[in-house]
Amino acid sequence: MKIIFCFLVFSFISGSVFSQQTPFENSNGKETATYFQAIEFYKNLDKSSAKILVKKMGPTDAGYPLHLVLVSNAGKFDPEVWHKQNKIVILINNGIHPGEPDGIDASMMLVRDIANNKIKLPDNVALAFIPVYNIGGSLNRNSFSRANQNGPLEYGFRGNAQNLDLNRDFTKDDSKNARSFTQIFHYLNPDIQIDNHVSDGADYQYTMTLLTTQYDKLDADLGHWLKEKFEPELFKSMTKKGWEMTPYVDFERSSPDSGMVQFYDPPRYSSGYATLFQTMAFMPETHMLKPFADRVKSTYALMETFIEQSSIHAAELITVRKKAMNDIQKEKSFPLSWQVDSSKYSMINFKGYEQAFKTSDATALQRMYYNRNKPFTKQVKFYNVFSSKNFVTKPEAYIIPQGWWAIIDLLKLNKVKMYQLKNDSSIEVEAYHIDDYKASPRAYEKHHRNTDVKVSSSTQKIKFLKGDYVIPMSQAANRYIVEMLEPTGDDSFFAWNFFDAILQQKEGYSDYRWEDIAAEVLKNNLQLKQKLEAKKLSDSKFANDASAQLNFIYKNSPYYEPAHLRYPVYRLF
Repeated sequence: MKIIFCFLVFSFISGSVFSQQTPFENSNGKETATYFQAIEFYKNLDKSSAKILVKKMGPTDAGYPLHLVLVSNAGKFDPEVWHKQNKIVILINNGIHPGEPDGIDASMMLVRDIANNKIKLPDNVALAFIPVYNIGGSLNRNSFSRANQNGPLEYGFRGNAQNLDLNRDFTKDDSKNARSFTQIFHYLNPDIQIDNHVSDGADYQYTMTLLTTQYDKLDADLGHWLKEKFEPELFKSMTKKGWEMTPYVDFERSSPDSGMVQFYDPPRYSSGYATLFQTMAFMPETHMLKPFADRVKSTYALMETFIEQSSIHAAELITVRKKAMNDIQKEKSFPLSWQVDSSKYSMINFKGYEQAFKTSDATALQRMYYNRNKPFTKQVKFYNVFSSKNFVTKPEAYIIPQGWWAIIDLLKLNKVKMYQLKNDSSIEVEAYHIDDYKASPRAYEKHHRNTDVKVSSSTQKIKFLKGDYVIPMSQAANRYIVEMLEPTGDDSFFAWNFFDAILQQKEGYSDYRWEDIAAEVLKNNLQLKQKLEAKKLSDSKFANDASAQLNFIYKNSPYYEPAHLRYPVYRLF
């Protein structure tokens, strides 16, 4: 009798948890869950469903830990086992911009519906959700920061507890959030990553748009499979569900007639970061002017679509991704920059609204608006091919002195394999000299970025110390290593000014004292004296500038410090 009673009590509790409503549902689609409501919701599901496990992960800048919600039919929650069982592992990130909360609420409902079997999770798919990534921004709730957005009533703020935009922090890792995310990413090794967002920009008829990472940055076969096979099935399935979508809307010149351009996502973004490890990455972007309820429902439908299509194509995806991860280890040359190829495009249907002009009620001047009484459907050019440039040949290994520990820590965080020198050693390496660069005068995400970087290289024998790090270039992280360590990379560590200390000269001289030493240097170095005379003949301004000549002699003498402008990551061949 006691056993029957306990079973009935458990069934009652279990049923109530499985049917628990979200704040979104209880408000008829007007409100989004707070951070605490979301975590409590998942913890309740964890207590009642063998399919769900909530794990406390690493810290965030807000002082609260990231949580990871794992979902698997078999009730086993080891990602390594998932991969051995040939399951597709999907990572879904929510609330990176908490003012764009659609994924937070859609994910809560989706996980609940999987728990109560309303949605069937295929046995060959396993899910991992980050309920709220930007916890600091989520706690900073308001009703005004998303001026262009149609609901919910309250929402979080874009900046995190450091006022960082976390969707610019995936490689520089200035936030604890990003460092914890990196650990989660490599713990899961996801086949697919989804980062839910809400768009800004033009007005059009779609509720859902989809930003697919740049195909060209994946291994060729994986990128081709994504573009030609998997992505089209996502679009077809969403149309069948009543949520026709378009690629993320980014017009070439602010008009559909000029064509749409696939978004370029360097590694600072979640999608660009994931591709460095041959993970197919997507950013769903619901349209900010559509009702919040519709945006959440379309996000739910898209995540359901990813699950369905991943299950259908699981064997193909696993095969092509494994090949990509093997191929990347053997790749000899890597591009560091990309630009859209305007000679290549496909034609797609686009459903928008006509632009019109009227007198502004705010300024009394002419203003543009989208006339929703004049919808249109037209074929537009979609530029989704990028040409690669700035190729670099992969070295046998990179060597980094241990003093650059901040870089080494980030490499270790990303599971880069390396070893330390056991003895002080003089090694012949290729060394870069920073010949020129432009430093941004204004801060961008806590940094003054370096762009238009120009380098020259030379073979030098450098003395390395016991404990300096050697990074062999025969590993799955090759793409990440090259993009981050090559100084001319669009989003390299040098671009994010991690190495700015080498740009400053540490030693110098007094002119009056250097005059005598400089004369002695020229006396003992006839080749340098000839170079000096040649430069005076070709440059009259230089010929009449004593300080410039003294500096020229200094920088071509043994007195000039070799570390100045010498990039401290060396290439071993």
